[in-house]
Amino acid sequence: MNMPTFQQILQSFNEGGPVMWPILILSIVGVAIVFDRLYAFYVFFHARERAADPQATLNRLQRGFGLLSTIITAEPMLGILGTVTGIIQTFGALKVSDAASPLAATAGIGEALITTAAGLIVTLILVFPYNFLLGLLAKATARLEGEDEEDEDEEDDKEEA
Repeated sequence: MNMPTFQQILQSFNEGGPVMWPILILSIVGVAIVFDRLYAFYVFFHARERAADPQATLNRLQRGFGLLSTIITAEPMLGILGTVTGIIQTFGALKVSDAASPLAATAGIGEALITTAAGLIVTLILVFPYNFLLGLLAKATARLEGEDEEDEDEEDDKEEA
């Protein structure tokens, strides 16, 4: 199977109908969040100094997680919305044509299938990095809690002396 050309991708995008625009925009935002968070975790794990405020550090690391989760949830629903609009278009085309020809239904069915596939593809592309980021967040939390416990132990040692 050959890789689709840019022209074929653009044609499929256009055939997917208007719901493809929010799918595209949210996919770009989602991928941007993934790369932003990967960079933030890279900086965190390679930092040599301790975090002055562990909770503020965790809050910074979690930035974008809610939006990314919402995008992952919304993409398949947008695909289903495209399915609904495609089916509506199909029935509209069948109603307009006097002879209920199968060719009249193809554009709407194509729109339905393309948007469903696009929503699922974007979800699959984003859900794996999202779960990886959740794992990094758990490691960062454990690291910060360990540093916090070390600070408490040092304070206890100072009080005893």
